[in-house]
Amino acid sequence: MREFDAVIKAALKEDIGSGDVTTRFFVPLGSRFYGEMRAKDTGVLCGLHVAARVFELAAKGSKVKLVKKDGDRIKKGDVLMKIEGPASILTAERTALNFLQHMSGVATRAALFASVIKHPRTKIYDTRKTLPGLRMVEKYAVRCGGARNHRLGLHDMAMIKDNHVAFAGGSPAVLAERIAAMRRARPGLKIEIEAQDLAQVKAFLPLGADVLMLDNMDLAAMKKAIAVIRSYKGKLPEVEISGGVDLKMAARYSRLGADRISVGSITSGAKPLDISFEARIK
Repeated sequence: MREFDAVIKAALKEDIGSGDVTTRFFVPLGSRFYGEMRAKDTGVLCGLHVAARVFELAAKGSKVKLVKKDGDRIKKGDVLMKIEGPASILTAERTALNFLQHMSGVATRAALFASVIKHPRTKIYDTRKTLPGLRMVEKYAVRCGGARNHRLGLHDMAMIKDNHVAFAGGSPAVLAERIAAMRRARPGLKIEIEAQDLAQVKAFLPLGADVLMLDNMDLAAMKKAIAVIRSYKGKLPEVEISGGVDLKMAARYSRLGADRISVGSITSGAKPLDISFEARIK
């Protein structure tokens, strides 16, 4: 997991600072330790390789054995990882646990939302509601849980939201000009546009967006909107449902057969999975 080295090193610097003063004064020099990470809760595991990399960077000479793998369903008492090494494994443990617990919490919540989707066409997606600096690890965790990633940032997909529509004066003609300019400048860039009612759905369909989002519409309106979109004779966009979607709503919305349901709380509302680290002198 070298791709996450920058965020791992930043986390270690934040935690260790000028040094682990407690371990320095309480652990005899030259001591070797054996430790295990164990699940204290049921969920989907994610972040093992990130945690292993923490030990590799902060506890030189340590040896890590992964007992489980990312994406595994785990239960209370399961051994996830075994570590042998110097006293500095005690220095690394909290950072390793922070990543493992948080990433497993995100993966578990993603799996929970994915589990209520019954329509084969519909997939659960995350959003940009991530902790600053942790977007890539959280989006990796989303995939481990069986959900999909929306855009990574503002650079890799265009999202025309209500404010952008307002800046265009709400005019479909102006929106069409801006979209055409965007496609000329960035060929292949995926473009999504947000509609807030049925009138906007009908007005935005001819614009040729790749994804048409139904934002904060009620169930009846969404049902009508999807019927209008699917009966359109031009380029058919993917249909995305968004706006404060909880677990019960996701299950109901999935019956409509949209292509995507985006859920910000997969990342923003994830509770860390309870995992412990127990160590002893060898």
